[in-house]
Amino acid sequence: MPRGNRLFVGQKVRDLRLQSRLDQGDMARLLGISVSYLSQLENNDRPLTARVKAALAATFPLDWSDFDARPEEQLLGAFNWALANPGHRSPAPDPQRTERLHVQYPEFAARYVELHHALRQTEGRLAMAEQALGNGLLPGARATFDQVSDRLRLFDNYFHDLDTAAEDLATQLSIGARSDAEGTLAALSAALRDEHDCTVSREPLKTTLLRAPSPDGRTLHVNDRLPAASIAFQLASHIVHLRELADPTMRAVIAQHPVGAPADALLHHALVNYGAAALLMPYGLFRETARTLRHDVDALAARFGVSIEQVAHRLATLQRPGQRGIPFFFCRIDPAGNITKRHSATRLDFGSYGPLCPRLRLHEAPTRPDYSGAERAEMPDGVHYILLARAIARPDRRHAIVLACERDYAAHLAWADGLDLADDTAVTPIGPGCRLCPREGCPQRAFPPIDRPIHVERDGRHVIPYSIG
Repeated sequence: MPRGNRLFVGQKVRDLRLQSRLDQGDMARLLGISVSYLSQLENNDRPLTARVKAALAATFPLDWSDFDARPEEQLLGAFNWALANPGHRSPAPDPQRTERLHVQYPEFAARYVELHHALRQTEGRLAMAEQALGNGLLPGARATFDQVSDRLRLFDNYFHDLDTAAEDLATQLSIGARSDAEGTLAALSAALRDEHDCTVSREPLKTTLLRAPSPDGRTLHVNDRLPAASIAFQLASHIVHLRELADPTMRAVIAQHPVGAPADALLHHALVNYGAAALLMPYGLFRETARTLRHDVDALAARFGVSIEQVAHRLATLQRPGQRGIPFFFCRIDPAGNITKRHSATRLDFGSYGPLCPRLRLHEAPTRPDYSGAERAEMPDGVHYILLARAIARPDRRHAIVLACERDYAAHLAWADGLDLADDTAVTPIGPGCRLCPREGCPQRAFPPIDRPIHVERDGRHVIPYSIG
């Protein structure tokens, strides 16, 4: 606990060591400190320093992320991230000096974070304007879909009140205790019948319609051609809609970031779907099960009776303060490389203003029904990521889902077991998209970066006909 400006965390460090089945010698070696120093930490004879805190966060990223949800700790994390901006082209800041600056001048740290956020937003707007002009659109003519995605991103794709309301309802309906889609379907159908006087009618609808209530609301027609997991999701969405679980969150989001119709209608649809996922995969149980199964998407889908895509999307929403999960990036891509859905709980930010980096192998996934592959990649800021791509083949469409997180979490990923994490030559250098990517000499570059000058040689000719200044 804090004593003045000092932090004593002996019990936390001891619990972490015992949970990891390490003796004091092993733990001390991992943290780069002496055994006596570790013993003093565990007995609260010495406070936690910035260097040891950084070592704990790097060595036990998943467990240590739960330690402290204090606003000052969140500001320190954001300050460190902003200082590591790749545009600075400088070494990573010393953690002890960073924390000292953060403690002594918190207003400066907060302002720096705000300015960094504004810089990223400005870069994004420039990229969007460039993209719009290239497509013959007015710079302000942003797609309604993008406006909704932007608002979801402002909340880190986590909505606490909606999530907890859905979790309480899951407990009431015993949803999380079931482990098959048909059992979940039965519980959801019973809830609709008993509490809403609504009967479920599964019919082989001949259109792309997924579900539709009858005019009197007494019957919910659901497309029986859908897999059982998808039907369960449709029933869960209808229950969230009928109970108006998403409405308070909807009003709060609109109050902070108004856009107007039809974006508001799409936003409500997105929040209802969020609530349905939270109902089928209640936060506490899902997070704990994910950790136990090492985030194996197939095992999680089987355990909760949901689809792999639903699991992947839910993993990217585990941002509850004090109970955070691994920060995942999630997206869905089609065979043409279009990103049809994306959410991110990590600093990884690619594909926001165009397709994913073409250097990634995962582009094969939507065209191969049996594709399942993991790969390593490095962003221009030097951070390494592990990405999983899975093909999702349906009779009427093909796409793939992508999950990514930082390499530090590899020990918690079942799908990273086959990767050689020690061989840095196997890492693919990627970028956030050609219009924002600072990498020079990339043979796959489609467009020059919007914020750098280019030079064209009159006589020489390379694969890309210009160099970046």
